[in-house]
Amino acid sequence: MAKWTPQHEAPEPLEGPVVATITGGTILWFVLFLVQLPFYGWLDDHGHLWWLWTCLAGGVLGLYGVWFVRKRDAAIKRAAAAESAPRSSTSGV
Repeated sequence: MAKWTPQHEAPEPLEGPVVATITGGTILWFVLFLVQLPFYGWLDDHGHLWWLWTCLAGGVLGLYGVWFVRKRDAAIKRAAAAESAPRSSTSGV
């Protein structure tokens, strides 16, 4: 099987507006939940109640995702700032 394994390096990951993307998706899940809420009875009668709970789960997991990507973004910015900061001399003289 190793004969068929590609021998090139993986490309760099694409970076974009990750926080905005996750926030927008989270808002969309909650909006879909709220739109379906008035149809609770119909969804229950037709066996589609899982649609409602899927939207709620997507929104709740999206909240965790927003927290996670905000912390990740802050850590990337801290690392970039530390890398670009001039290094002080440690000679102690």
